[in-house]
Amino acid sequence: MSLVKFKSKENRSKSARTSAAYSRSKYFPKRLEVLALRDFRRFYVGYAASLLGSAMSSVAIAFALLGAGGTATGLGLVFTANIVPMVAFMLFGGALADRLGRRRVMLTADLARCAAQAALAAALASGHPSLWLFVAAALAVGAGNAFFSPALSGLPVQLVPPGQLGDANALLGTAQPAAQVAGPALAGILIAVTSPALVIAVDAGSYALSALALAGLRLESNAQLSLPRPSPTLRGLGRRGPAQPHGPSRESLLRDLAEGWAEFTAHPWLWPQTVQFALFNLVTWGPYLVLGPVLARQYLGGARAWGVILACYGGGAILGGLAALGRRPRRPLLVATLTTLGFAFPPLALALRLPLAAVAGTALVAGLGTALGGAFGTTVEQRLIPAEALSRVGAFNMVGAFAFGPVAFIAAGPAAALFGPRAVLAFGAAWSAAMTLAVLAVPAVRQLPWPEPPPPSGPALAKTDSR
Repeated sequence: MSLVKFKSKENRSKSARTSAAYSRSKYFPKRLEVLALRDFRRFYVGYAASLLGSAMSSVAIAFALLGAGGTATGLGLVFTANIVPMVAFMLFGGALADRLGRRRVMLTADLARCAAQAALAAALASGHPSLWLFVAAALAVGAGNAFFSPALSGLPVQLVPPGQLGDANALLGTAQPAAQVAGPALAGILIAVTSPALVIAVDAGSYALSALALAGLRLESNAQLSLPRPSPTLRGLGRRGPAQPHGPSRESLLRDLAEGWAEFTAHPWLWPQTVQFALFNLVTWGPYLVLGPVLARQYLGGARAWGVILACYGGGAILGGLAALGRRPRRPLLVATLTTLGFAFPPLALALRLPLAAVAGTALVAGLGTALGGAFGTTVEQRLIPAEALSRVGAFNMVGAFAFGPVAFIAAGPAAALFGPRAVLAFGAAWSAAMTLAVLAVPAVRQLPWPEPPPPSGPALAKTDSR
């Protein structure tokens, strides 16, 4: 009898182990079910391709400019030309996306960026273009980014059902760090074998592929999607329904921006996070990106060590995006805010002159938190912000978070000359941790529950905007 019991227990134990192994083997296929949706899969492939092309072209542009006799000052001017339009036009990009349709705005942005990079590649292939052509291409690409990015913040609600928004955002969050890890390596190989012009031409082709993917979306067929109800805030401001057939006037765009600002400030869990990241980029991350290579050169061995640190950050972000698949924390913004504690570790590790393995490990932790918290926070916004205002609210969020980036890049050097790079990074790490604690003190951030999708409203669901 005891032998039978023993065998029975052993069989149950084997069965439990087999069941657990089977569940683990099914984890990622189940979480990747969102890729079975035709529209999302099509868009994701095009979007990932464009990000990879951009990561490759940033390396190619630097080498092309320097090879044409450019200087570090000229390269800084090109990089600045890429950022300025994003800050200047992003709010209007969000307003246009909500008014004219997100796909239409994103498609136009892709075509404009494709044309700019194709013109630059052709000029490089035919000779040595002057600095102004590099600047003009950077301005055009930056302007395209300003219109594409806020439209992207609202597009997922038109691509996937509400219950799969979290997985969609997690996958979208892995695309950029994966491109940042793979892009420079591929660009280096292609530049060595061919030329920077070919790499920039590949980037132009990646924008064309993204445009083709957007053009092929069948958004009008997604009748299963259940979007948030119109906002009382927008109704109170006299919003008159969907986009009008005629083009937007200056007054209508300003009214749209006012409505978006009202919606943005109406949520006490939203704007504190924007303030957090605005000051974080100014005090912590901007100086880290400028002074990190300086300290890496001083005591870690130079560019190779800094490349390892950046690769670990990107790898951590990929792991974070994968870890977010299928996760539905009860308090998503509490978890998302806690992950921002990891941002303090990389600058602190450099300030303490820790060895390369430790600095790279902290960068991996920070990258993991970026993707994990970003997926949760983005899903909350898409579920609780009205669909008609998502792009405008996203624009305010992005402009607020990144507006101080150029100031941080410019001020990091003088601050390091005055106080020393280690002191600047140590202060930035302490500031980052303090800002995280300040946001955690906001009850709306700590207590907001995971927003469950609404139940289907019946067979006659409204179709989404096909634009």
